[in-house]
Amino acid sequence: MLIELHIKNLALIKKADIYFKEGLSVLSGETGAGKSILIDSINLALGAKASKDIIRTGENEGFVELIFTLDEKRKEKLKNLDISFEDDLLIITRKISNSRSVCRINDETVTLAKLREITDTLIDIHGQHEHQSLLSAGNNLVLLDSFCPEELITLKKSLSKNYGELKTINQKIQGGSDERLRKREIDILNFEISEIKTADIKINEEEELEQIFKKSKNISKINDVLSNMLEDLENESIGNNIREVSEIAALDEEIETISSNLNTIEDLISETIHYTNRYLDSLEYNEKEYDRVIERLDTIRHIKSKYSNDYKKIGELLKEKEKRLEFLKDFEGEVRILKESASRLEESILKECTKISEIRKNVAITLTKRIKEELEDLNFLGVEFEIKFTRKDKISRDGYDAVEFLISTNPGQPLKSLQMVASGGELSRIMLALKSVFANNDDIQTLIFDEIDSGISGKTAVKVGEKLSNISKGHQVLCISHLPQIAVMADQNLFISKSTDGKTTQTNIDLLDKDGKIREIARLIGGNNLTEVVLKTAREMIQEADSRR
Repeated sequence: MLIELHIKNLALIKKADIYFKEGLSVLSGETGAGKSILIDSINLALGAKASKDIIRTGENEGFVELIFTLDEKRKEKLKNLDISFEDDLLIITRKISNSRSVCRINDETVTLAKLREITDTLIDIHGQHEHQSLLSAGNNLVLLDSFCPEELITLKKSLSKNYGELKTINQKIQGGSDERLRKREIDILNFEISEIKTADIKINEEEELEQIFKKSKNISKINDVLSNMLEDLENESIGNNIREVSEIAALDEEIETISSNLNTIEDLISETIHYTNRYLDSLEYNEKEYDRVIERLDTIRHIKSKYSNDYKKIGELLKEKEKRLEFLKDFEGEVRILKESASRLEESILKECTKISEIRKNVAITLTKRIKEELEDLNFLGVEFEIKFTRKDKISRDGYDAVEFLISTNPGQPLKSLQMVASGGELSRIMLALKSVFANNDDIQTLIFDEIDSGISGKTAVKVGEKLSNISKGHQVLCISHLPQIAVMADQNLFISKSTDGKTTQTNIDLLDKDGKIREIARLIGGNNLTEVVLKTAREMIQEADSRR
């Protein structure tokens, strides 16, 4: 979830450090105080297009930083995206200047595309902004499937397996259908199989040959060094010294050790001379053997460079090529067998797709009813909602269904795709209704609702506050609102204000304590005239809201 937001030199904000909690956080304040700047700043950190105008007047650059805590699912996703992190924290920063924009994740510079890919799993903003996963047409099917019974998961796994097998079979058939290309591949395979078999590389053969090559190449040096050593050993007379020391050993027991060591040295020298003479007698240069070793090493290295450095993999590759050659040589017979398998798979796939579609359509009836009830509860009177099914031209691993969420918010108007809804406030309430239904199935941790209270009041506002509170039990929810019915439901209230020194204007964000929340609710009820009656009403609203949360 989002735990910290730091902003510097963006629009009216000189410096702001905001710390968020779990549950529902409501941001409120006077009109024009800069509430939208917070959403714009978060959007910038998430990868939205940056305008130079957003930099605070008189400054050279602006900065925004988001800090998230990560659960196990999020950490696994980030690992798959090659993002490193420590202490279960993810820090996203974006610095904007007149010349460029730099995005970093945990101090590692990333592209905007990579940034968006990562943040799509962390936060969802609902309002007149870009990050709206529920508005993605491609996500409608995922959401619908999340409501379906376990039977659907089993069917989709089987469908995916059969789909993969069918794809492999079709690739095999397609791969040998061109007779000219097939004959050419047969020739290549025959050559490569013969080349690998003729090479007949043994394990450790290359290492052994390299040793022979090194000895043959340096035989002259070996002979010279050993001959010189032998001459020195033979000319060195240590016998007289040994006899003389042996004679005086009786004079002192400690000399016995010296005498014993000298006798050992004499034996080693004698043995070394004998062994060296034998080695030099056997040492000879064989040109044919030398040429054979070089030729063999060239063969081995050619095979390794062409096929694999791993001898085991070369053997596996040989078997694959032999199997492929056998298939191509008897292509007609093999294709008949493959087509029979493909036909059986296609039949199974179609049955599975039909069953999957039936399950989805049955669930869609219940889901449509629930979503419509939520919309009506949010004062969408006469609303119509429909989950539209169309059949795709091609079957995929998800089946043959294409799913679209359609809505009409006013009686008499035709149903349109959710993507066609233009009003920010209306759109936010629609998203709230959908989130209320999909709350337990949604994978996004942090939800932000902007302009959700546009055009509502009274009981509808109360319902909106209750739904936000309910969603916040499983998600972190941030909401910008000017309605007391929503603000009273908050676990954390933040007040946004604007101040000026006559030369510059500054937006301030303050965390409200218990008394501050009462005064802010009172301000939302009665404006800046905080009478005791208004303050009492605010206290009663907060008390009543606490009983409903």
